[in-house]
Amino acid sequence: MKSTAMESQRKTNVKSQLKDIKLNILLEVTKAINNNFSTQHLLDIYEDVLRNKLNIGKLVLFCYDEKWTCLLKYGVGEEHEKINVEKELMGVKEIGTINFHSPELENSFEIVVPVFHKAQPLAYVLISDLEDDKLELSAAIKHLPFVQTITNIIIVAIENKKLYKENIQKAALNKELELASQMQHMLFPETLPDNETIQVDALYLPHQQVGGDYYDLIWLNESEFAFCMADVSGKGVAAALLMSNFQANLRVLLNYSTSLKELVHQLNKKVMLNAKGEKFITFFIGKYNTQTRMLTYINAGHNPPVLFAGKNPLLLKVGCTGLGMFDELSHVKEGFLSVPKNSMITCYTDGVVEVEDEDNENFGAERIIELMRAYKDKSAREINQQILFNLVEFKGTRPYVDDIALFSCRIY
Repeated sequence: MKSTAMESQRKTNVKSQLKDIKLNILLEVTKAINNNFSTQHLLDIYEDVLRNKLNIGKLVLFCYDEKWTCLLKYGVGEEHEKINVEKELMGVKEIGTINFHSPELENSFEIVVPVFHKAQPLAYVLISDLEDDKLELSAAIKHLPFVQTITNIIIVAIENKKLYKENIQKAALNKELELASQMQHMLFPETLPDNETIQVDALYLPHQQVGGDYYDLIWLNESEFAFCMADVSGKGVAAALLMSNFQANLRVLLNYSTSLKELVHQLNKKVMLNAKGEKFITFFIGKYNTQTRMLTYINAGHNPPVLFAGKNPLLLKVGCTGLGMFDELSHVKEGFLSVPKNSMITCYTDGVVEVEDEDNENFGAERIIELMRAYKDKSAREINQQILFNLVEFKGTRPYVDDIALFSCRIY
């Protein structure tokens, strides 16, 4: 009787000891997580728990991070890092023994411990060489639920650290994009003229926070101004950076070029130098003299602006290929025309005409012409707003596919 009582007391002491050990482990891990210890520090604690406190002699921990990778191993060779998790382990839903498909792995491990979040596998722990002498309990039976719990805690903590870091990086990127967007808007003219000679309105809707469309109006002297529209192939930051550089070069070269032909040749060299043939820019530039009413222009592969005077529209097509497509431009032509009174010129980028409706039909240039015809007596702002309104109505639930820019100029 005395021996039985002593054995019962010993078992009770072991259970209590085991419980204390596990509680201390949980407190240690929780403290490490709360103190924002590094991933490596958390893994060091995890290894110490399993190797030294639970006496697990061999272990490999696989974790999913875009692909299955070995996060920790000890007591085994390098070859165990290359276990095909999808093939060997993905079917395991509960703690149990392993039947490997690969013969060389057959006797490597005794038990697999899966860790799931809902139905999603987060990690798999392969363990072997279990020793339970110190606690005198079956490690395979008594320790495995705790191994699963502690692994879950560690893996979730590591995942949260990764997500936190990604969120910090995302917030920093959003801040940079916001700043880039503000800088890009500084490239556009702050005010556009509205007087007895001309009335100008423009709008720009980038597909992302920053984009590659650009318009400008630059006074050359008291009676002459240049206006332009450009579109970089592609979208996003890379397109915006190239366009920023293009705008800077344009404003500098306008002061030194003797003609629009020379200007376009020089701009082509700059685009080739900066884009290295990976991107190109479509570009329209016009130079108008308010006294002579003469418009000189070059269309470098851009969507033809529409000049509406009276009943018949004129498409401004004369020019050359886009900039940055070839080292040297050949056959660059200038367009010349006298602009009648009360004419309207509307420039646009391909993001406008390429918007699709529910039936995959493009908005197209013809709709712009018809809208200009219908609202030919309206202001430049009303023309742009009507085009935008019809564009939104046309696309329905379909998204915009590119940046959108409109530039309308009424010449009195």
